[in-house]
Amino acid sequence: MPIYRIGEAAELLRVSPDTIRRWVDAGRLTADRDAHGHRTIDGAALAAFARSLSSSETPESGWSSARNRMSGIVTAVARDGVMAQVEIQAGPFRIVSLMSREAVDDLDLKVGDLAVGVVKSTNVIIETDRP
Repeated sequence: MPIYRIGEAAELLRVSPDTIRRWVDAGRLTADRDAHGHRTIDGAALAAFARSLSSSETPESGWSSARNRMSGIVTAVARDGVMAQVEIQAGPFRIVSLMSREAVDDLDLKVGDLAVGVVKSTNVIIETDRP
């Protein structure tokens, strides 16, 4: 079972190590100490905590079957006659969507707008650094 140090957990959750320490001190996240006295977090516990941080509610628009929702800022909007390409930067992730120009115009999307990229797909590729 994987074990993560405070810095690794912080990087995975995209927060500071101090935030992880505060969550541990407050009892929100369980940590142990290794042989050197460093705090470590069990991988399964970290995964459960990460899941608890996410929300499956669709803000102000009801419910959706899509669970992969990434809030970010619109960084580019390119339109042509029929289609448009919209880019969102959601934390460290760049999301690119191709849609009709009409949809982009209806949403009045502009660079700098807050937007949510919603992914619902039957084909999702998962990669790891392990063989």
